[in-house]
Amino acid sequence: MEPKRLYRSNTQVMLSGVCGGIAEYFEIDVTLVRLIWALITIFSAFFPGLIAYIVCAIIIPQAPKK
Repeated sequence: MEPKRLYRSNTQVMLSGVCGGIAEYFEIDVTLVRLIWALITIFSAFFPGLIAYIVCAIIIPQAPKK
């Protein structure tokens, strides 16, 4: 059995697929992940959440085409 890998989503994309990929990895609703990310970003004065999203978009690879 191949280990589970974290990828940016090809199907659940709004900006770059980071939240969609996290939702697919943990098998939870993408709306919940987006809501949590938005709340963290708002309550952390925007910059840490925004920087984290950009870093994730750069580091997490795009999901392979099926």
